[in-house]
Amino acid sequence: MPTLDTLITRFRGADRNTRLETLLDYSRKLPPLPPEYEALKAQGKNLVPECQTPVYLWITVDAGRVRLHADVPRESPTVRGFVALLLKALDGASPAEIAAVPNDLLDQLQLTETLGMTRTQGLTSILGRIKRSVANPSLQDASP
Repeated sequence: MPTLDTLITRFRGADRNTRLETLLDYSRKLPPLPPEYEALKAQGKNLVPECQTPVYLWITVDAGRVRLHADVPRESPTVRGFVALLLKALDGASPAEIAAVPNDLLDQLQLTETLGMTRTQGLTSILGRIKRSVANPSLQDASP
C-alpha cells in the first residue's frame, strides 16, 4: 500500500491525463461496503451532504487505528477514485497520522485544476470529515 507521501510524489510527477487515469484505476479498487453498513446506507445514514455525488462514509477508531468504509456510485469515477485513494492510504492509520494529512491534499496531488471547483469542494469536505471525526471521538460512527 503506497503511503500518502508516495502518492503525492507520483501525482506531482504525472501529467493531467495520467492523474485522471490513476483516479479511474483507484475507482475500480474501492472495496465493497460491508453488508452490515448496507442497511444504514439504505436509511440514508452517513451521507456526506457537502458532496454532490452520493458519498456514504463511516469512520471509526478501534484499538488506536482508524477504520474507514465508504460507498460511492460507479457512475462517479473521479470521486470514487479519490475516496478509494483515501481509504487505501488512511485505513489503519493512527489518529496522529490522520491529523498530519495536509488539508490541501488535492492541491498537493495536483487535482484541483483537473477536477474543477465543485468536485474539489466536495472532496475536500470528505477529507475534512475524516479528520474531524478522528480528532473528536463524539463524531465517530458506531460500528453496526
